[in-house]
Amino acid sequence: MQSFSSDGVNIAYIDLAPTGETPKHETVMLVHGFASTHVINWVNTQWTKSLTHAGYRVVALDNRGHGESEKLYDPAAYSSQVMAEDVRRLMDYLDIPRAAVMGYSMGARISAHLALAHPQRLNALLLGGLGIHLVEGVGLPIGIADAMEAPSLDSLTDPMQRMFRAFAEQTKSDLRALAACIRGSRQTLTAEQVGRIAVPTLISVGTKDDVSGSGPELAKLSPGAQSFAIEGRDHNLAVGDKSHKQAVLDFLARL
Repeated sequence: MQSFSSDGVNIAYIDLAPTGETPKHETVMLVHGFASTHVINWVNTQWTKSLTHAGYRVVALDNRGHGESEKLYDPAAYSSQVMAEDVRRLMDYLDIPRAAVMGYSMGARISAHLALAHPQRLNALLLGGLGIHLVEGVGLPIGIADAMEAPSLDSLTDPMQRMFRAFAEQTKSDLRALAACIRGSRQTLTAEQVGRIAVPTLISVGTKDDVSGSGPELAKLSPGAQSFAIEGRDHNLAVGDKSHKQAVLDFLARL
């Protein structure tokens, strides 16, 4: 992996050249979800392969507090606006004036804040695993932070807390950094703010996803948005679904 300094915070990233027969000029920036990494969210699910084979340059970062990026323990360091600036600074560092920005779950929240703050930097906005809860919810339950700070997995009884703690342990994540991230990244957008996002937007949510909220309801708020239902998938399985990939590729091809 490569790395750069985002206002003093070390951020790790990969930069992949297109492998398709007809390389495109567009870049796709990938922003992963909570407790994940660029590898888990985008490489292992074949997203990087699908996008590069379709001719796109792909840049994917490890969000601060995750993967190979620097770990911070102050919740204020993890606001959605701050993490959106990490993506913008990475684009600056790599001299990418505009890109399609795709995020999943927490990464979608970060990407939406980026689109609001810097609309001129986006060709398209791709929100996966986040629907109307961008407006009506603040992300994962605060109890997930408590789960990260619990003495052990065995001390937890709540199924969602156990699931996220087990996942974090499996990925050898810094539990203290993840707790700070949950507490700091709980910013919503208002319906009016979503309405100001005019960039072409695709909102993709699994039909069995009980975390994200309705994709169509969020799409109604934005003039350039449309929604895609990832059939039969919950929040965890929707990200790598083949129909999800095809919908994104079709959407990008129409730009």
